[in-house]
Amino acid sequence: MDDPGLGTLRTQSAQRRAQSVMKGGNMIKFRFQDLKIWQLAIQIADELFDIADNLEKRRLYRFAEQLRGAAMSAPNNIAEGSGSSFKKEFVQFLNMARRSTYESANISILLEKRGLVPTEYLAQLLDKLDHLCRQITNFQTSLKK
Repeated sequence: MDDPGLGTLRTQSAQRRAQSVMKGGNMIKFRFQDLKIWQLAIQIADELFDIADNLEKRRLYRFAEQLRGAAMSAPNNIAEGSGSSFKKEFVQFLNMARRSTYESANISILLEKRGLVPTEYLAQLLDKLDHLCRQITNFQTSLKK
């Protein structure tokens, strides 16, 4: 019996996952995917991952790891909180997501001070993070009503 290589197993696993999310020709959609705050958070996380990828190319692995963790935390908490049956619990997850945007901003500022992120790009990134924080706060307020 042949033992398939790791690459083959990964390909097969990916194919199974792709087939399992298909339902009647349409991809299954989770509730959080319709949330504007999640959409913005995932967009920002993607940008932060690009920065982290560049940090790894410079062998700055700890910075890259820390940035990726903070970047993933905001959309992850929004997604996880949206699965709650209780508004109060969702608000708590949104608070963690909001705090993660602050962490992402702090790391980005440090990276700019170290000359690893251009000042102009930092300004744009901080503007996006601030906008996300405000959107999360507004959404939290609407859930508390």
